[in-house]
Amino acid sequence: MGIAYADMISGISGDMVVAALLDLGLPAEKLKAELKKIPRLHYRIEITKRATHGIQATRFHVVTPQRQPERTWSEIRSLIERSSLEPEVKERGLKIFRRLAEAEGKIHGVPPERVRFHELGATDSIVDIMATAIGTVELEIGSFRFSHIPLGRGLTPSRHGPLPLPAPTTLELLKGLPLQWINLEGETVTPTGAAILSVLGSPADETWRMTVERIGYGAGTKVFPDRPNVLRLLMGQEETPWHHDDMVILEANIDDMNPELYDYVFDRLFAAGARDVFLSPIQMKKNRPGTLLRVIAEPALREKLAGIVFRETTTIGLRTYPVHRLVLKRSTARVKTRFGTVKIKIIEEPDGTKRATPEYEDLRRIAAAKKIPLKILYDEVVRSFKG
Repeated sequence: MGIAYADMISGISGDMVVAALLDLGLPAEKLKAELKKIPRLHYRIEITKRATHGIQATRFHVVTPQRQPERTWSEIRSLIERSSLEPEVKERGLKIFRRLAEAEGKIHGVPPERVRFHELGATDSIVDIMATAIGTVELEIGSFRFSHIPLGRGLTPSRHGPLPLPAPTTLELLKGLPLQWINLEGETVTPTGAAILSVLGSPADETWRMTVERIGYGAGTKVFPDRPNVLRLLMGQEETPWHHDDMVILEANIDDMNPELYDYVFDRLFAAGARDVFLSPIQMKKNRPGTLLRVIAEPALREKLAGIVFRETTTIGLRTYPVHRLVLKRSTARVKTRFGTVKIKIIEEPDGTKRATPEYEDLRRIAAAKKIPLKILYDEVVRSFKG
């Protein structure tokens, strides 16, 4: 699996990401064929070349009828789930739209399921997001890094009237990510571009290194006087056998809560996007035994997860602090066995060898359906893996 680095010279949008993926080598006909698997969308695609400040870049444009239907998040989710796209493509696309729905819902004060997408949820945005999911899977991009995010200023028209730039939804999606204000009037980061970054990517720090193998340029629609309006996407391999993640830890000391409630707290936190949640026994003041609840998550989710901890536990205070995480390279695949197909996680060790870990939920489902011991299925999946 490769890694991609998004160099945001002038910002990012959904169409710029797709254009850069095409410039990297994503076959246009393959992309169009995959997009046709999504039902009830009416559009045509234009793929052209454009010279911007002397740089030859690819332009991706979705042409739609002037009147497009408004769609709720639940309607968009149904469209994607009913499509015949690959499961991994669906999963990536749904994650991006879910983040959009949550951000829009927070800005407008409505539950995500009731969010009605207007400018953001038109057919071209669905195509941009799903094309991004298709392209990153097709090009086998396992992880995504990005530079500081350049933000312009000004106002932009919307259904609700003029809005400040960056748009409120965009800024909500970028919470916890490295931002850079630039002296430029206009929108440099769209909500779709921000959602793609927040779901698929993580910021690159000064310790991160990669070997560049291919470079793609995706052109934007606007013309900026002081810089080329292109997204430069570099693809290659990391120089280390692991990659770096910037995370945040939330933790609380609790000594007055019924331990039966922790299972529900875990479910809520994981459903909200926590990477890990765990408990440790501690000794507190007045020699009372207590519990340390610790949550590891992406920085952008800090406030959301803190709200869950405050609502679902008895704590009256939380500690939060940033951490830097080293993670071994990983990817997913599917293994066919005589009992059924099981999703596996493939971990690459520092010496280059690979090992497989079967997905527990798949194992449990198949073992229950076939009435076989789960450990037998586990062993068969591991034996079937050819690293």
